Amino acid sequence: MLDATLNMFRAVGEETRLRIMVLLLRGELTVTEITQILGQSQPRVSRHLKILADAGMVERYREGSWMFYRANRTDAGRGADIDAINQALTALRDADDRLIARDRERFEQSRQARAATAAAYFEKNAGDWDKVRRLHLPDSDIEQQMRVLLGDEKVDMFIDIGTGTGRMLELFAPLYRAGVGFDLSHEMLSVARANLEEAGVDHAQVRHGDLYALPLEAGSADIVCIHQVLHFLADPSAAVQEASRLIKPGGRLIISDFAPHELEFLRDDHAHRRLGFSDGEVSEWCRAASLKLAETVTLAPEKQNPKKLTVKIWMCEASGAVQQLRKSRVA
Repeated sequence: MLDATLNMFRAVGEETRLRIMVLLLRGELTVTEITQILGQSQPRVSRHLKILADAGMVERYREGSWMFYRANRTDAGRGADIDAINQALTALRDADDRLIARDRERFEQSRQARAATAAAYFEKNAGDWDKVRRLHLPDSDIEQQMRVLLGDEKVDMFIDIGTGTGRMLELFAPLYRAGVGFDLSHEMLSVARANLEEAGVDHAQVRHGDLYALPLEAGSADIVCIHQVLHFLADPSAAVQEASRLIKPGGRLIISDFAPHELEFLRDDHAHRRLGFSDGEVSEWCRAASLKLAETVTLAPEKQNPKKLTVKIWMCEASGAVQQLRKSRVA
């Protein structure tokens, strides 16, 4: 344990690597994003990242042509108290130090740029999703499985995160007494409002909101839905954390998205940041958010085809005990 802890201290005991760790504790980043924030060359940043990864401080994973890095929050079997080290590093995130403050500002600029890219895509493609839809099973098949998972017991509050065209609010309208959908794109909200009016859904509303910090009280939702949204996000795990905050004891979170795939053109042509998610990754998000991954459904193309997408649906639950634990952590 002593050797592992010493290796970690040596790894962060250098200015650039310390700055990188503070950044990664804010959220996952690609090598390119880190180089832009720090204003350093990619070979130098890659060398520092390798040292941090070898010491067990960061996790790295390749997804297509992109390499993602994020802070490691578990000891990974090394026996070191990485949690205590991360707590000390976290204290630096809001420090007045000139370099840390500049990195913080550039991190936020990077996140805003990513959000702007996604918003521009949504506004451009608000009425036309046919190209992506042709890559997976019909929407009706996916929606039917979501209906089966949620059942027909009526609930008080349904929240749709990243509501887009408002389809989920319309689909599950018979299931809830009140519904709210949130989206960052004003264009998409206009489309959603028009769709809900046309469908006669008068017990749901849509609002402009940041899905990482929604303007709702904790424990206000019976069901939270995140449908085909996470692959656009820079930090999908943070969106799951925010969703868990909203769920009542005994409430549920239903997520639908893609299984891991290799269709790189979806990044360039359709602003997808992530190429799908594994069951293990979603399970880890649930664990970190004090949720239980209760059920998983896989909807694969009828014929095996690497150019087609497999859709996954994950149902997560919050028990009363789990909800109390989550509230105590927030407090």
